Amino acid sequence: MNYDLSKLNELSGGDTDFNKSIIEVFLNETPEDEKALEEAINASNYEMIHKSAHKIKPNAELLGIEKAHKNLLDIELNAKNDKDMEFIRAKYAIVKEELAGAYPYFKSYMDS
Repeated sequence: MNYDLSKLNELSGGDTDFNKSIIEVFLNETPEDEKALEEAINASNYEMIHKSAHKIKPNAELLGIEKAHKNLLDIELNAKNDKDMEFIRAKYAIVKEELAGAYPYFKSYMDS
């Protein structure tokens, strides 16, 4: 799977070292943030769902993980308004799948 790194390249001016530093933060922090999001969903804690989705969303956008970004926006909005938990769970399943594909892709980017 390929990801659109145009926003990252625009921010970095194409600086590969800068790109790798952003990706390193993503790889180090996002799995824990994702775990917190899953735990918040399992606890039906709307406030923590909102905070966790909000924390992951910018990196998904910056790294061109578009499907995850769009679904995180939906999760964030629904959690902010204490809406449909089943909708949030369905959106999270997509996010989880997208991030599971992104981690190995970006790990290999770091090795290039």
